[in-house]
Amino acid sequence: METKTRTEYSARNTTVALVSRLTAIVMGYLLRVVFTHTLSESYVGVNGLFVDIIEVLSLSEMGMGTAITFALYRPIAEGDIEKQKSLMRLFARLYRAVAVIVAAVGVLLIPFLGMFIRDYENVEHLTLIYILYIVNTVCSYLLIYKKTLMDAHQLLYIGIFYQTMSWVLQDALQIAVLIVYHDFIMFLLIHIAATVLCNVCISVRADKHYPYLKEKDAAPLSVEDKKGIFSNIRAMLMHKVGAVIVNNTDNLLLSAFVGLASVGRYSNYYLLIGSVHQMLSQVYQGITASVGNLGVTEDEAHVGQVFEAAFFIGQWMYGFAFICLFELLNPFIEISFGGQYVFPETTVFVLCVNFFLNGMRNATLTFRDSMGLFWYDRHKAIVEAALNLGLSLLFVNFLGLTGVFLGTLFSMALTSLWVEPYVLYKHGFHKSCVSYFLRYSLYVAVIAIGWLATDWLCRELEVLGIERLWQVLSCRLILCILVPNIWFFIVYGRSREFRFLLGKANSLVKKGRSV
Repeated sequence: METKTRTEYSARNTTVALVSRLTAIVMGYLLRVVFTHTLSESYVGVNGLFVDIIEVLSLSEMGMGTAITFALYRPIAEGDIEKQKSLMRLFARLYRAVAVIVAAVGVLLIPFLGMFIRDYENVEHLTLIYILYIVNTVCSYLLIYKKTLMDAHQLLYIGIFYQTMSWVLQDALQIAVLIVYHDFIMFLLIHIAATVLCNVCISVRADKHYPYLKEKDAAPLSVEDKKGIFSNIRAMLMHKVGAVIVNNTDNLLLSAFVGLASVGRYSNYYLLIGSVHQMLSQVYQGITASVGNLGVTEDEAHVGQVFEAAFFIGQWMYGFAFICLFELLNPFIEISFGGQYVFPETTVFVLCVNFFLNGMRNATLTFRDSMGLFWYDRHKAIVEAALNLGLSLLFVNFLGLTGVFLGTLFSMALTSLWVEPYVLYKHGFHKSCVSYFLRYSLYVAVIAIGWLATDWLCRELEVLGIERLWQVLSCRLILCILVPNIWFFIVYGRSREFRFLLGKANSLVKKGRSV
């Protein structure tokens, strides 16, 4: 198999991941528009709600993927095939157990569905719909564990290619079914079929790359290896519990305290904000395996330099995206779905701040997980989850749906924003994290100035008499693209991080020309 440098693998993985996510966003948007106009608002809400319930059930996965991936980095770097075989055998058994647990717990929850849905009588075949979501989740655990091995070998782009093809086929068929039949059950059956097809294709490709996956003579892992893996799994379980409560209880709270219609309105914003977040996160997903290899082969100083460059990329990307989302979301939602789906500007601001703060964590989380440091801040996740649930329940009584999102914001600010970098610097780089927070403060100040300038210019469009929504959206889009990026380039054009990244880009271009 052809061997490339970490930079080349990262570039290829990131490029394919970005194209994939962009394709998924376009198809997902088209699907959501058709979904919203062919099914009732209640079905839109049910879709968002059941996705969150499934995420809670998926806690049984316990972060095994992250723990096993970290365990694979050293044997891959050392060419230890036997160790890789042993790890994958363990991974296969664990994922099959997860599939059984998800199915069992999911079925046990059926009698309690009414507790999560305030106006469930508006939805036909609710139990069948829920069972189909469970079936799709169980199918997603079968065979997909082999993708982890390819990802750890820095071949993320292969799995992403198959996922993208299945998404495009799935979305196209679902759009046709919604337009012709308006049938939500058929919509879900197509999703299940696409999941199975994708997993089979990835499994076949993994077997081709790594024939030893089919060998039955894998030796059991040592007691010491198993102890380390299960310790990491326990730590990741805490992180996953926290993440699920923080990220996937908003729809449950909205459904229970505000109504299912509010879940439908929020799901449109979540589709757009979440899609942008997922697309930008592909940059970090694309470098994850390379960072894992870096951590086991290079010194801390070099790893720290790469982290600073990754953090710099993140602040530029998420700062720019924050500005675009705040200025463009409401007119885009109104054009696409109708004025009844538009949130107040205050709510949109809270959603966008949450998006920005979550995005700024990506660099830290990528390096923390790739360096196997998730044990040290495991309790943080539980504290954040408790704060999020408590604050959201408190605020929803006074501020409605905005209060739910404020609870998420405050719980993150009180925990993750400072604990995660502290752990990375103390246990990964073995130095003070003061420089990180000073740099963070600078980045936020620069982004704030860029946002205020862009927002002022966008509001001036009203003074100029531009009132039609598509014209407002077009003019705002141009301003959002130009103003922040010109400002960021003025501020950072001569910075060390910018020059480091420019050098990496130039080396890739030169290698591409020499091929």
